[in-house]
Amino acid sequence: MSNDPVTFPSAGHDHLACVNSALGEAERFCKRRGLRLTPTRRRVLELIWQSHRPSGAYELLEQLAAEGHKPSPPTVYRALDFLLENALIHRVSSRNAFVGCAYPGNDHMAQIFVCDRCGVAVEQADDSLNRHIRHKAQDIHFKIRSQTVELVGLCPLCNGDSDDR
Repeated sequence: MSNDPVTFPSAGHDHLACVNSALGEAERFCKRRGLRLTPTRRRVLELIWQSHRPSGAYELLEQLAAEGHKPSPPTVYRALDFLLENALIHRVSSRNAFVGCAYPGNDHMAQIFVCDRCGVAVEQADDSLNRHIRHKAQDIHFKIRSQTVELVGLCPLCNGDSDDR
């Protein structure tokens, strides 16, 4: 992973570039692993990346229905399960929602920073913090199955600490 921070999107941020990059990475990852990125899985991933805000399953279902699709809740949940299992998204437990993974296809422990004013979320995967957590788990003979640290606060735009004011 990288200690290079993924930053919060600026006011003029091009979400389409993020969506296209995420979809391209997901397609390459699935091709390398021999996995199928079905149209539903692809569209769910695309919807998750569109706003940089955590998206809930029923929100995704409503968006798909508004586009004329008729997916059932299990269809959306199966797509989410596939995306989670293959490290293409993360679950934000505190919001019962999902965000796109900034390090797709890599098995890693994430830190998700969520702005409680605008709802935007960004991921970090700090190697030193992750090493520290793994060492602490080893010290107490705890086997980590999965881990996402969620941090809630104010993003640079909402706390007035942005060059985009």
